[in-house]
Amino acid sequence: MSSHTNISFISPSAERAILFDLDGTLADTAPNLAAAANKMRQARGMAMLPLEQLRPFASAGARGLLKGAFGVDATHADLPTMVEEFLINYAADLDSATVLFPGIAALLAELSAHQVRWGIVTNKIDRLTQPLVERLGLNHASCVVSGDTTAHAKPHPAPLLYAAQQLQLIPTQIVYIGDDLRDIQAGQAAGMKTIAAAYGYGGQLSPEKWQANYIVDSPAELRNLLFRNKTSV
Repeated sequence: MSSHTNISFISPSAERAILFDLDGTLADTAPNLAAAANKMRQARGMAMLPLEQLRPFASAGARGLLKGAFGVDATHADLPTMVEEFLINYAADLDSATVLFPGIAALLAELSAHQVRWGIVTNKIDRLTQPLVERLGLNHASCVVSGDTTAHAKPHPAPLLYAAQQLQLIPTQIVYIGDDLRDIQAGQAAGMKTIAAAYGYGGQLSPEKWQANYIVDSPAELRNLLFRNKTSV
């Protein structure tokens, strides 16, 4: 774990709430996301790609998976149609191979036991977020903010600021944890402390370059950071 020394100590006793990204932070959704992209490749007579090739694109959602699977970007004329096709495929099989990362369920239970509220802020659209949250047993979150809940998605701070309003807290009372650069950028812009989940998908830029307040390599390391004794700092 790496950390910067210019912030205050992070612990459930010091923070009023913990917010998490969903894909790549709480849950390993990459298998189902990759399957939705591969279904599109199959429909076009193309060979399926291995999960590990598509996995780094999972935190970037539909557009990220389409870039990984087809090399298309925002300038591609067919992108809107391809995004909708991807979303239809994904909605048809949201969670057959999706699980919480090892240790996440225990961490959330421990936060709740210590009366620390936790929530989810994701760029996944609401019609996909809500059923997945339900199926993963995360519906006891204090708030769930999707990519289309506010006018802007991450890395804009609007979804995190909306979550703070829902929790009736100021941003400095909240820690945001995510596995993509846009998560850290959004958290910083919102005025929250940030933790980079290096065990997630990571995107194309190493977490060491995101300038998060802390980096953790596993949910167990995240738990140790959040619950460590204040005198150890």
